[in-house]
Amino acid sequence: MTRRPRKEMIAETRAKLIGAARAAFGTVGYAETSMDELTATAGLTRGALYHHFGDKKGLLAAVIAEIDAEMNERLRIVSDRATDPWAGFRDECTAYIEMALEPEIQRVVLRDGPAVLGDPWTWPTQSACILSMTDSLGRLREAGVILAVDAEAAARLIAGATLHAAQWIAHAPDAPQASRKAIEAFDAMLDGLLVRG
Repeated sequence: MTRRPRKEMIAETRAKLIGAARAAFGTVGYAETSMDELTATAGLTRGALYHHFGDKKGLLAAVIAEIDAEMNERLRIVSDRATDPWAGFRDECTAYIEMALEPEIQRVVLRDGPAVLGDPWTWPTQSACILSMTDSLGRLREAGVILAVDAEAAARLIAGATLHAAQWIAHAPDAPQASRKAIEAFDAMLDGLLVRG
């Protein structure tokens, strides 16, 4: 019997821990998740968790990174389906706000994430989002679709608006109503960037 490569075994262990954590964090939340139960569900030890993620907080960061990667892929698909670059940008931003209605994203990314990991602006995923948005806005500005504004400044303002809208929705007593209001206001805000005439 051949022995599996170490790299493959590490990836499998990490995937098991992230999968178990994602299920637990998404249903009972970060604070209520027992590390003993989580590792038992994964068929691993607490030592494996500490070895790969440092602690429960490190595991949460890994779970958020996985969810964020999935969100980004979904947003890319939304943008790619659009009829033009501006519609793609707008649809992608709107889809992000709408994702705040999804229970796993609400609990893990928008509630527990900031409570445990701190300000989302310090997360590595936020930097990647700003860079991508800056690039998109720069291309839209060069094409004459939006006003001649600084692309990074606009990206940071738009990212802030979408993040705060998503957090508002995640904490709202009537999340669908908050989502509708947020998207309506967000569309009006984005319209202000368009070149008229």
